[in-house]
Amino acid sequence: MPIRRKRSSPTMEESRSKRPKYSQARRCPSSGSELFNGKQCIAWFHEYTGPDEDTLGPDGMEKFCEDIGVEPENIVMLSLAYTLDAKSMGFFTLAEWLKGMTELQCDSVSKIRQKLEYLRNLLDDSVQFKNIYRYAFDFARDKDQRSMDMDTAKAMLTLLLGRKWPLFTSFHQYLDQSKYKVINKDQWCNILEFSRSIAPDLSNYDEDGAWPVLLDEFVDWYRDQRQMLS
Repeated sequence: MPIRRKRSSPTMEESRSKRPKYSQARRCPSSGSELFNGKQCIAWFHEYTGPDEDTLGPDGMEKFCEDIGVEPENIVMLSLAYTLDAKSMGFFTLAEWLKGMTELQCDSVSKIRQKLEYLRNLLDDSVQFKNIYRYAFDFARDKDQRSMDMDTAKAMLTLLLGRKWPLFTSFHQYLDQSKYKVINKDQWCNILEFSRSIAPDLSNYDEDGAWPVLLDEFVDWYRDQRQMLS
């Protein structure tokens, strides 16, 4: 999950007014007799922020990733952000942190480390992966734009589809030379469906299908490239 530094943080008064109250202890099913402690979870959050800050930003995110032994660009961080329902890439609010960590029953570095495998396994479930993929569009785009800029789109597609889609390298090359500067949400969602339903040799591609023009043009480009190499 690339760390993004551009974001307008809420004012201190707004943050304090939205600060969640959470002190109830809950039993963590995966930790035997250990209890999830909300106050401890909040204290853990503030190890990465100032004592009165309710937003964990890029500097704190780097420290958090270092503590749990994961690179910020690792896809497991996207799975974690999805579980927290984080709204902006590179930032976790206290409310998001408490929501996700309560669900995971984690209030310490040691506990979240034990959950990394679970978070990775979410990406192996086809339904969950689709949810995470769709979530990634709104998570990664600039919030003042309806579309995702092409550099961010290519980075996120590499993270999500780079190892899953046999045609991804060719698709990335196509995007590099294409006229497109942004990816909209319809295109984003259809790229995943295309990667799942169309054979690597494009034998089942239907020219009369309802694919976005971006994907029709990719097919034309890909076939032209194959012809030049044959």
